[in-house]
Formats: sequence, structure tokens, C-alpha cells
Amino acid sequence: MNYREESLRLHKNLKGKIEIKTRVEVKDRDSLSLAYTPGVAEPCLAIQKDISLSYELTRRWNTVAVITDGTAVLGLGDIGPEAGMPVMEGKCVLFKEFGNIDAIPLCVRSKNVEEIVNAVSLFSGSFGGINLEDISAPRCFEVERKLKEKCDIPVFHDDQHGTAVVVLAGVSNALKLAQKEIENAKIVINGAGSAGIAIAKLLIDAGAKNLILCDKAGAIFEGADGLNSEQIFMSKITNPEKNTGKLSDVIKGADVFIGVSAPNIVTEEMISSMSKKSIVFAMANPIPEIMPEKAKNAGAYIVGSGRSDFVNQINNVLAFPGIFRGALDARASEINREMMLAASKAISSLVSDTELSPEYVIPAAFDKRAHTAVATAVKEAAVKTGVARILLN
Repeated sequence: MNYREESLRLHKNLKGKIEIKTRVEVKDRDSLSLAYTPGVAEPCLAIQKDISLSYELTRRWNTVAVITDGTAVLGLGDIGPEAGMPVMEGKCVLFKEFGNIDAIPLCVRSKNVEEIVNAVSLFSGSFGGINLEDISAPRCFEVERKLKEKCDIPVFHDDQHGTAVVVLAGVSNALKLAQKEIENAKIVINGAGSAGIAIAKLLIDAGAKNLILCDKAGAIFEGADGLNSEQIFMSKITNPEKNTGKLSDVIKGADVFIGVSAPNIVTEEMISSMSKKSIVFAMANPIPEIMPEKAKNAGAYIVGSGRSDFVNQINNVLAFPGIFRGALDARASEINREMMLAASKAISSLVSDTELSPEYVIPAAFDKRAHTAVATAVKEAAVKTGVARILLN
């Protein structure tokens, strides 16, 4: 199938992948009076007295806003908010299909951090959660941080944290199979943007000690030139031996390589220079940093990518629907590190020790168990960490 041509035809025929349907019938005077005026005044007055009732008397409890400014859409770059709408609609489809969550795409005509934060925070009372999508780095870090400060509902940047959760799940199982410990493993991440930095942070939270981030110039280390604010912070908590040089230099002896960067930048020689039973997650899309068969031929023990036509696909859809489902069900005020770690553990646990193999270290994207397992783990972590605002049944 020519996916590009068929997708364009699909979108033209559908004229949008989502729609709004009513949950009540308005067929006579009484039903109109209940759903709208004069009856609707009563829930309005109840919410005026207690805003928390907006979760009980409206659909807010199950509704997420999907926000973009259109500056980092897929691999297309800064194409603008309107051009990003098909992707945002697609994200909303995934929210509904995998988490039974109503999601609304909102594409903001601004690249100004303060304007985006102000706009989103002003309408946040209409939603139970905010999912940031396809906002370029390093602005995405600032937008997320400031929104978390201003909003009392979960704010989650899936490009960062959803990716990190699934990567950690795959890495955890891969290290188990390779009989290596994360505390002792040398991990190299190529790509020091939103995804790479979030992956690094979550791996460190999970116990990683020897982790090196690389960008186009090579290894990031404390004192390096040309780093943005987030990279400066990361330089202080990564690369403990202050390794310098290009990716080809620092990948030598690495146990794990994670690519969230660009196509065809890793050679077979670089894979051969890694440690025995090396783990390679080359996730650039649609063309990975190195094709899986080449990585295998060069000696990689376990290979994953972002593509569905290869084994061990690292797909965010394993994480974000369940994470939001759990957060919404707990009416959490935020999605914290403990909730993300719990989500990752839930995903990795779906692959039993007897099933675990080099070709199967992460559940398939359509594994229906994932979203329930993640939601349950996230709810429990929300309660445990004190950010849940309703008790679990």
C-alpha cells in the first residue's frame, strides 16, 4: 500500500477523523429543558459553589486537550498549527481507541512561550488533563514547566515522557535478558532534544549511573560550548567520566545505544565496537539510525526501532492512553516521576520471563493488556504519592 496516497484519500473522504456526539437525546420540550435551559442552571449553580463538581456534572473528568504550536510535527519540522491538525486529530483517535478518553485538538497560533502558557492555562478548567504534542525543543521544556506551575491538572508532553516510559520498559527487559544491571550499564543516547533528555532523566531515575548524551557535535559534558539550558542541566547529571568526542568515540564499549536523532548515522563498525550482548534501540522515523538487520549483522544482541514492520517497536501508544486513563481516574493533580516509573514497570511486566527473547522485549502496540495495566499502576502510584484527589474503588 502507498500509505501517503491512501492517507491523503482517507482524510479527503472523511474530512476529519474525530467528531462530537451527544450523550443525551433532545427530542421534546422536557428533554430540552433538562439538557439546556432552564434545568441546566442547577448544575451551573452547584459548580459555582464547588468547582470540583465540574468533574461530576460535566464531561471534564474524561476530556484531555491535545496542544501543539506546529513547530515539531513528526519529522516534518515547523509546518504551522493548521498543518499539524491531522496529527493532533490522529492523537485524539488513539486516546479514544486505547484509553476511552475524549480528546480535543487545539492548535495554537503562537511560538511565544508566555502566550501559549497563558492561553492553555486560561481554558484548562474545561479539561481533566493537558497533552502537549510536537512543540520544538528547548521551548517545549519551558512550556511544560510553566504550565505545571499554573495548572491544577496533569500536564504531560508525550514526545518526552511517553517515549521515555516505553524506552525504559524495553531497556529494562533487554538488560534482564542480557543479564546486565542498569546501574552498571554504559548507556549512550544520541539526540539531546525533548525525547533524548526525557529518556535520560527517566533512566537515571531508574538507576542508570553511566549515561552519555550526544548531539550533532558529539558527547555532552559539563562546560561544553553551545548547550541550551536543558542540556547544561543534563551535562551536570550525565557523563560522569566527562567523555568527549563524536558518537563513534563514546559508543565504544557501550551496553545500550538509544537513537532519537537522524537516519543512517550509525555504522556497522560502531555497533561492532559496543560491548558483548549489546542493545540497540534505533528509533529515528521512518529511517532509523541504523537498519535493524545491519545492527544484527554487526553483532547487536537486541534491536528495537520505532517502526511497526520490525520486531521490538518502541511505540508511545503503549503508554500515554493508560497513563492519562489512570491519572483521570484518580483525578490526579499531576503526572509525576513515580507514576511514569510505575507505568514503565507495568509495560515491561507484560513480557513474562518465559516469553522474553531478543525478538520480544516489549509488548506489541496493539497488546490490549497494556492500557489497563498502565492505568492501574498509575492510579496506585498517584494515591501513594499523594496527588490523587479521589480514592480508588
